[in-house]
Amino acid sequence: MYISRQLKQQNIAEYLLYMWQVEDLIRANGCDIGQIRRNVVDTYPSLTDPQRQELTQWYEDLINMMHDEGVMQKGHLQINKNIIVWLTDLHLRLLRSPKFPYYSAAYYKALPFIVELRAKGADRDVPELETCFDAMYGVWMLKLQKKEVSEDTQKAVKAISDLLAMLAGYYIKGKKGELDLD
Repeated sequence: MYISRQLKQQNIAEYLLYMWQVEDLIRANGCDIGQIRRNVVDTYPSLTDPQRQELTQWYEDLINMMHDEGVMQKGHLQINKNIIVWLTDLHLRLLRSPKFPYYSAAYYKALPFIVELRAKGADRDVPELETCFDAMYGVWMLKLQKKEVSEDTQKAVKAISDLLAMLAGYYIKGKKGELDLD
């Protein structure tokens, strides 16, 4: 919760990936708040009792949302899907604007990799940006498992990561009222 707050302020792309990890962490603990408390919350010895209660409540709220939205086994919470929607809207507006040629260049550099991912079985019904986030998350999981990531995949992830980093920067500027798309 504390990390998510900080990431949401600083880097929306990292925030979304973190929240996907939290969803998987909840699933790995059987969507059980008792297990979350033992395996996650209690591993932070520096938390005060009120902080521990607040963190537990945050996980419990997420578990309830996952249950209510039918994403206990797979999928993403609507709050996380909304971020993809917002980012996709911003992405399309940046591409339409002649003021952001570097963003367009980053997109066209990543596009062949996005097309390849979608051709290899990525869900074509989701926005392209979700495909990008899926790729980033998948490579992150491989690295956590200490599995090898091919040079071609690293190249693709670099292009996608650069695009998402740029988009995240524009998102923050937009939130601050510092982004003129017209």
